[in-house]
Amino acid sequence: MIEPLLPPAAETGRPREDDRTILNGIFWILGTGAPWRDLPERYGPWSTVYSRYWRWRKAGVFDALLEALQREMEDRDGMDWELVLYDGTHVRAHRAAAGASREKKAQG
Repeated sequence: MIEPLLPPAAETGRPREDDRTILNGIFWILGTGAPWRDLPERYGPWSTVYSRYWRWRKAGVFDALLEALQREMEDRDGMDWELVLYDGTHVRAHRAAAGASREKKAQG
């Protein structure tokens, strides 16, 4: 279902890594929050997965995938839009949010 939405491979040059493997690597990183360099080898070289992610992100591939999946779900069994939520924010808390003192202790 999503294969037609992915950019085609170049006809010249080295054959590119399998799209399914790359997507699984991207989803693993996004799901775990791990650094790119910690990507398991089964997903291919981390640098390949990283560069494909950023190229596809810039090209709007993930937006098109999300829209296509939402349309498919709605066509199949009437998606309940009141229950749908996805959040792409990342908020880093200040150390004081974890209970650390805001005042510096006097050294003595």
